[in-house]
Amino acid sequence: KRGPLTGPNPTDRGKPGSKIHLITDRNGLPLSLGISGANMHDSLGLQPLVRGIAPIRSRRGPRRRRPGKLHADKGYDYDHLRRWLRGRGIKHRIARKRIESSQRLGRHRWVVERTVSWLAGCRRLHRRYERKAEHFLAFVGIAAALIGYRRLTK
Repeated sequence: KRGPLTGPNPTDRGKPGSKIHLITDRNGLPLSLGISGANMHDSLGLQPLVRGIAPIRSRRGPRRRRPGKLHADKGYDYDHLRRWLRGRGIKHRIARKRIESSQRLGRHRWVVERTVSWLAGCRRLHRRYERKAEHFLAFVGIAAALIGYRRLTK
């Protein structure tokens, strides 16, 4: 018998569906979006997301092409990701597996969780109806633009 969230065998975790990956600024505005299969590991989505951050115009100095600091949970605790971020000049704060508590990171992570809940409020994203990933990503982008619009017009 098959469960609603797993594949034919409950131990293989072959979950159908999509996962939305997201980088936000400290106010919760989405900077970079991506989607992947629900059974793909989170750590594989970090590099494309960081590369996808658009240049940010600032009042002083040149445009910033990358964030100054990145907070992430234990799903991104890998040495190769830490080295990659360090090589790009990004300070990282990634919780260590089996060493650090997840509670300390919660002060910064709730901003991302709030943005994910704003995205979940869009009914079209709650369940994936589109066959093509490009179409689903376009709807995620439209929802992120609406979030940005609502935050900036307050």
